[in-house]
Amino acid sequence: MSQSSYGKLDDWSKYRGPAEQGVSEAVNVPIEWSNEKNIVWKSEIPGRGWSSPLLIDGKIILTTGMEETVNDLHDLKVLQVDAKTGEILWLKTVLYATIEEGQDRHPKNSLASPTPAIEDGVIYAHFGHMGTVALDFDTGETLWKQKISYTAKNGAGGSPVVVDDLLVFTTDSFEKPMVTALYKETGKIAWRTVRSHQVKNNFSHGTPLVIENGGRTEIISPGSGMVGAYRPEDGKETWLVRYPMGFSMSTRPIYVDGVLYMGTGFSRPSFYAIRVDGATGDLTDTHVKWMYHKSMPKTPSPNFVNGNVITLEDNGRLQSLDAETGELRWMEPLRGKFSASPVQVGDLLYIVSEEGLCLVIRVRDDGCEIISEMEMGEETLASPAVVDNTIYLRTRHHLWKISEDS
Repeated sequence: MSQSSYGKLDDWSKYRGPAEQGVSEAVNVPIEWSNEKNIVWKSEIPGRGWSSPLLIDGKIILTTGMEETVNDLHDLKVLQVDAKTGEILWLKTVLYATIEEGQDRHPKNSLASPTPAIEDGVIYAHFGHMGTVALDFDTGETLWKQKISYTAKNGAGGSPVVVDDLLVFTTDSFEKPMVTALYKETGKIAWRTVRSHQVKNNFSHGTPLVIENGGRTEIISPGSGMVGAYRPEDGKETWLVRYPMGFSMSTRPIYVDGVLYMGTGFSRPSFYAIRVDGATGDLTDTHVKWMYHKSMPKTPSPNFVNGNVITLEDNGRLQSLDAETGELRWMEPLRGKFSASPVQVGDLLYIVSEEGLCLVIRVRDDGCEIISEMEMGEETLASPAVVDNTIYLRTRHHLWKISEDS
């Protein structure tokens, strides 16, 4: 598979979409569906996993984990699904996890929650403390395996990112929080950087975000009590911002017009807007534009819609903050609990509750309008993939293709 085949408008090649910001450039996306309407196919997926679907060249990649054990081991799998038919093209066991490793997670978490990274015909499937594996996209053949053992606390959650010749992810253990980089060709450790600021609860599950800052590439990695920027070449921390509360981080920042917008995780989350202008060192007292503290998300990642920062609190409060000042513009209570991150299509947000309620919501400066509500009948914590004409949605037992072309 050539490099030119990645990043097309009909692909969803990365966690939170091609630009990694929860934005889809898709057109003609369905705004309503049911069991009888706009469902192209519904395919049963073995095991359980909350990794989000990735779509490249008409093939969907998922990870899953078998809750039952064989010889006291959980079976961790990667599978490829034909986007046209819903047929599973290949299903590979790539790693095994012990009972103890499987138990080290929150009850609503799964054995396969991190979303893979894909580049140049290679799938990088990450299962946190249980291991990481590289596979050939076409065949599912294992290319290498690596295991960074640590105390995960609540299980695996953070997804990996590809940066130049590296695969980067967080290994924020309770004992020693770190950012880890592997060489993507071999899986060998390139560098590991210990967080410079640590707190009582060091464990977190953040997904890095790669940005350009003053002519330099930086890996932005949120963790417990701090967000840090790290150099790809050696993992050196270039700047950090500290926050007094915040652990078990799982929300991912967004980066718009030189400003980083991010939540701080559990237990009483805040929301920060941080100016990123090439500065180095501790920027806590100099580069925080604003903070907001009421009804902020612990799990879902934010969106940016027409100058508004949109946040979705886990208990269902959808809020709009002025991107420049942090002032609350409006708040709308939604029905359900929420872990998946919304996807934006124009001024519409596609939002999925843990109970399987799908909402399509139009965002305005002065409020929002619920366009439609659809019950899927199964729980889900996975964010959807949204491409032209089509939504791919993962629920507890199934993968769905939703399209008005059905």
